[in-house]
Amino acid sequence: MHLPNTILSGFWKEGHVQGIAVDLEKGHIYFSFTTILLKTDLQGRPLGSVKNLAGHLGCITFDPDRRKVYGSLELKHDAIGAGVIARTGWDPNPEDNFYLVSFDVDAIDQMEKDAEKDGIMQAVWLGEIREDYEAVDPVSGNKHRYGCSGFDGTGYGPVFGADGKKKIMIAYGIYEDNNRDDNDHQVILQFDPSVFDTYGKSLNQEKPHYSGPGKAEERYFLYTGNTRYGVQNLEYDPHSNTWLTAVYRGKKDCYTDFLMFFIDATASAKEDVLVGRNGETGKLLTLAPIGEMGKNGIRGSHFPLGSTGVYSFGDGRFYFSRPLKEGKGFASLTELYEMTPEGIFCRKL
Repeated sequence: MHLPNTILSGFWKEGHVQGIAVDLEKGHIYFSFTTILLKTDLQGRPLGSVKNLAGHLGCITFDPDRRKVYGSLELKHDAIGAGVIARTGWDPNPEDNFYLVSFDVDAIDQMEKDAEKDGIMQAVWLGEIREDYEAVDPVSGNKHRYGCSGFDGTGYGPVFGADGKKKIMIAYGIYEDNNRDDNDHQVILQFDPSVFDTYGKSLNQEKPHYSGPGKAEERYFLYTGNTRYGVQNLEYDPHSNTWLTAVYRGKKDCYTDFLMFFIDATASAKEDVLVGRNGETGKLLTLAPIGEMGKNGIRGSHFPLGSTGVYSFGDGRFYFSRPLKEGKGFASLTELYEMTPEGIFCRKL
């Protein structure tokens, strides 16, 4: 299939682009614009959309096996939630809730389908995330265990260190806070896609449901240093056999503060002591030997794209979303890149 070097999504008022996903079989691309999901062809021509989301729809990923787009949906009242509420004028429920959502992509066949009423979206409640979001951290006495602000990064790919069944991986948002030392890990939870068969329900955002698994299959930690709002986009790349984690730059002087990290997908997680957690242990992931070596032995990349959308084609090529703003509208200029073995992304022209 011919891949355009650029795709312009068109401008939308609902919010800046949060993530992209590609359906190669059909030649479709999906964009999360905070409170809508947009479906276009690879020329950027609109084919359908999903509206009526009251919260923050973040990173999205495509599951070609089930033909679903998965994403993160946060219904909360912190600075991010307040911004969404101010823009939409809609705050359907005072609770803070977090959902892993699934969209039936083949049913998105016209513009402005309703997320609640048209049977397109299922939601699984993630009580584990709400618990960490609301908890006082026992290490520091600060609000939000691990610095949890909810979750954003959502990816679909193999279990770390295994060649078996693919799973849904989601990554916490982590509040930026330079005055605490207990927030220097990314936190990743693992779910089987069948979680939607067991717990998935349509979502009435005025009366949110609590149908969910209680705990994830696995909880992993990745030592990167604190970043601003944690992993924004999470994407598995079969070519390098790594998970790309795109973040907003942190500001702690003791870290190099990269914008992207590469998790070694071939390495199993190992139980070890977590930095800054007073002896607490957890399943630690391993960074791949890609990018440059920074402070505290942490490798990463300063590549500036990825936090608003990345898709791996599995052959060394990627689509990266570049956010645009024009007046009151937001767009994605999606650009084609190729990655060298050293982790350098080169624009395809």
